[in-house]
Amino acid sequence: MLGFFVIKFMKKGFLIVLLLVVGCIVAFQFKPVSYVANAIVTLPNYINKEGTTINDRVLVPEGFKRVVYPEGSFQQYLRNYELKPFGSKIINYDDSYYYWQLGHIGILDIPVPKNGLQQCADALIRIRSEYLWDNNRKEEIGFNFTSGHYCSWKKYAEGFRPQINGNKVSFHKTAKPDSSKANFYRYLNLIYTYSGTLSLYHELPKINNVKNLKLGDMLIKGGSPGHIAMICDEIVNESGEKRYLLFQGNTPAQSVHLVKNLEDGSISPWYKLEKDAIIPVSNYTFYDSKFVRFK
Repeated sequence: MLGFFVIKFMKKGFLIVLLLVVGCIVAFQFKPVSYVANAIVTLPNYINKEGTTINDRVLVPEGFKRVVYPEGSFQQYLRNYELKPFGSKIINYDDSYYYWQLGHIGILDIPVPKNGLQQCADALIRIRSEYLWDNNRKEEIGFNFTSGHYCSWKKYAEGFRPQINGNKVSFHKTAKPDSSKANFYRYLNLIYTYSGTLSLYHELPKINNVKNLKLGDMLIKGGSPGHIAMICDEIVNESGEKRYLLFQGNTPAQSVHLVKNLEDGSISPWYKLEKDAIIPVSNYTFYDSKFVRFK
């Protein structure tokens, strides 16, 4: 009888160990052990704690200079995006702290809606849409649903609303015209609900040559789940080598944040980007990197 209990206990202990091992593998799928070690070391070399924009927060390595873009361009809009004070934490949509606070060096000054809808792709959709709104290019605001149906802000403002039945979508004028900013954000909530990384991957032009990457392009894994990060600054040296900064939203919906490069602390937070490569970004790893661009 004693032997029976010993064997039973040993089996139970083995099961517990097995579960712990599996749990660790899952936990570190998007955050390898090296991430933890690299995140605890001193701050990256190129950080200006007093900087209040992306441009001011991150310094340029010796031998590089920022790629020049026209005033008023989307690229300059991103580069000069306001940041919260250095040391601000990533906040989830429910006002709780995100569990992983070691992978960023800045929080973009963009609200996180309490409805939980503004996830990774949604955050970049919002930033792009607000740029178009602020620059009187509202007629360009529009995105595909995952079903492939195009939904524009112009039609939404005119009162057209989608009727969705599975993968079938039709639009009908069921609301009064309303071009207000409040209605614009209701439109974005609709886009957040029916669009995402998969729809953006299929909808947007692909960048197949990394030499053609520019500020505003996005590193993307289209899927459910998928992930996406946006290039928010770009530098080049005399040899034509480029480095990039990235920011991302996340799931659950949370603060949009400027990420460290946890794999190469010598250039962090700058990244060297390659196509079809493994690119770790904070708490996520793109295992087959692809790039897209807003039209």
